[in-house]
Amino acid sequence: MILTELKEVARQIRRDTLEMVYAVKSGHPGGALSIADLLAVLYFAELQVRPENPEWEDRDRLILSKGHACTSLYAALAERGYFPKKQLFSLRQYQSILQGHPDMKVTPGVDMSSGSLGQGLSVGNGMALAARLQHKTYRVYVLLGDGELEEGQVWEAAMAAAHYGLGNLTAIVDVNGLQINGATDEVMRIEPLDEKFRSFGWQVVNIDGHDIEQIQKAFDAARECEEKPTVILAKTIKGKGVSFMENQAKWHSGVLTEAEYQQAMQELGGEA
Repeated sequence: MILTELKEVARQIRRDTLEMVYAVKSGHPGGALSIADLLAVLYFAELQVRPENPEWEDRDRLILSKGHACTSLYAALAERGYFPKKQLFSLRQYQSILQGHPDMKVTPGVDMSSGSLGQGLSVGNGMALAARLQHKTYRVYVLLGDGELEEGQVWEAAMAAAHYGLGNLTAIVDVNGLQINGATDEVMRIEPLDEKFRSFGWQVVNIDGHDIEQIQKAFDAARECEEKPTVILAKTIKGKGVSFMENQAKWHSGVLTEAEYQQAMQELGGEA
C-alpha cells in the first residue's frame, strides 16, 4: 500500500474511533487517536496476517498492551476485514465482540486480552520465545503507552527480552507525554527512555509516530536486527487530528458533545 493510501487508512481509523465513542458515549479517544498511524502501517504494510483465518498459526502477533485504546484497534481490524464494520457500533454492548478492553476470546484478530497495564511485554516475550522453540518465523509486536512504563513489570520484561536475544520482538511505545492524571513527567518521570532501553540491551529507534515513512523505516530496522529486541519510541500527540483534543489529558477518556463531534468529524474529513 502506498503512502497516500496509508495516510487515508489512518484518517479512517480516527473517524471510526470517534464515531464509536460518540455513539456509545464511552471510551478513551485521546490515546486511541495517537496510535492510528502506527496501526495503519502495522495492519496494512507490516503484519503478516490473514483476516479470513485469524488463528493462522504462522501469523505475526500484535499485543495492544495499552488496552484502553482499543477503539482504534477495533477500527483497524474492521478496516482490514476481520469483521464487518457495522460491528463497530456494538462497542461495549452486552454480548458484543467489542468490549471496553480487548478480549482475545471473542474478538477476531486480538492476540491478547489486555487492560491491566504493564503486562503486554511479558506476554510478548513468551510469544517470541515460543516462535524460537517451535522454529517459527513469525514476529511479535507490543504496543505500549508511555505512562504504562511506570509499571515495574515492563522493565523486568525488557531485561528478559534482551537476555534471551529476542530479535523477533518489537516494542512500540506511544510517547504522547500524557496519562490519565496529567503529564507523565509530572506523575512519574520516565525519561530518558532511549538511554534506559539501550542500557537494558535493546536496539532503540526514535521516530515521529505520525510520519508514515518513518514508521515504515523503523519496522525495517527492527527486522534487520536479529540479535536483540527493538523498541520504537514513537513521539505522538494525544488526540491527534482533532484540534481541541490534541495534547489535552482530559481526553484520555471522555464523551463528545454533538457540537464537538461535528467539529471533530469535519477536521478529519468525514461526514457527521
